[in-house]
Amino acid sequence: MELVDAESRGFDPERLQRIDDFLADRYIDTGRLPNAQLLIARDGDPVHFAQFGSLRADGTAIREDALFRIASMTKPVTSIAFMQLVEQCKVALDDPVARVLPEFADIGVYTGGGGAVPFAPGERVGQPMRFIDLLTHMSGLTYGFQNRTSVDAAYRDAGLDMARLEMTSDDYIAALAKIPLEFAPGERWNYSVSTDVLGVAVERLSGMSLGEYFERHIFAPLGMTDTGFDVAADRADRLGDAWGYVPGGNPRVVDSAEKSRMLKPSRFRSGGGGLVGTIADYHRFCTMLLNRGELDGVRIVAPKTMDLMTANHLPGNADLTEVSRSAFSEAANAGTGFGLGFATVIDPAHTLIPASRGEFYWGGVYSTAFFVDPVERITMVFMTQLYPSSTYPIRRQLKTLIYSALIRSNV
Repeated sequence: MELVDAESRGFDPERLQRIDDFLADRYIDTGRLPNAQLLIARDGDPVHFAQFGSLRADGTAIREDALFRIASMTKPVTSIAFMQLVEQCKVALDDPVARVLPEFADIGVYTGGGGAVPFAPGERVGQPMRFIDLLTHMSGLTYGFQNRTSVDAAYRDAGLDMARLEMTSDDYIAALAKIPLEFAPGERWNYSVSTDVLGVAVERLSGMSLGEYFERHIFAPLGMTDTGFDVAADRADRLGDAWGYVPGGNPRVVDSAEKSRMLKPSRFRSGGGGLVGTIADYHRFCTMLLNRGELDGVRIVAPKTMDLMTANHLPGNADLTEVSRSAFSEAANAGTGFGLGFATVIDPAHTLIPASRGEFYWGGVYSTAFFVDPVERITMVFMTQLYPSSTYPIRRQLKTLIYSALIRSNV
């Protein structure tokens, strides 16, 4: 990968080297992570790239064009896609979801039941679920893997967390609409399948599959040639194994690259977590975000759309500590608000790590992560394949190390 001179972009090269030493010593050499790739850029120009470890359990070396399951880093892509349709006035943020997905017209809020007891008729909500509730994860939906409530259990029973090969988009929405909401839309924040629902809305509004829409309106314009919902046979050798954390032991393979479900054509294209891609591709996506919707003369969304997406939409400008009921998410809560598809830093001091106000970010359950700092004009993409992402504090460690290497600030 071609890099620009780090010192000319305000970074101390010796301090950048600390990052590589830290990753190698703390995570790779100890076996905590099977592999890692890191790309740091300023003004869209890569200043530091490093890679470590093995792509697969058989010792296959990692490569620059390795394919990673980016999981919930799919969510910002889906959110951008939806906002493209908002810009065309095909839909509005305050439209009821049932306008596009009529299956949701009669969904109610959980009042009792679950397990061996049938669900009680859901209490009708005063305000219908709107598309902004999906984008902000204030919809009342959840994830089965939250493992907190009877509603979560119903998601697991319905197979909603593992729908890729089992359901069509219509099947997914029909199954989801039979399960009551955890709370009334807009009432609180909970990490959820909201962005999967948003992806189905993109399909119905555009008349395309989500993969087709992404390719035509985001990936091809941005030159993201290696990102998609399925791994083609001629690229299968670039896919890595996915690993799961084992307390007190070495990670174990949970999805072998040679037999991966990602090699099979997907029936349900998960807007919340289905994409596979390379670090170079996601860097291009992040650079577009940094540039307020544009890259290399190609406009994906308007600057004011990006401003709207990265503003805090939590009620009363709250942070997630005040409104979240989620047992798991890809965001740290203190000092962090939430926009339309991104976590956003609203109070850097409360995050207790170096950050800029207005910085936005997200991650994936296999421990991938990115952030975009529009003040310092820094972007970072981190790739690895360890489930779950809550295993190690590596994201905050990387941010600390990156900002400690920044010696020329824009502030």
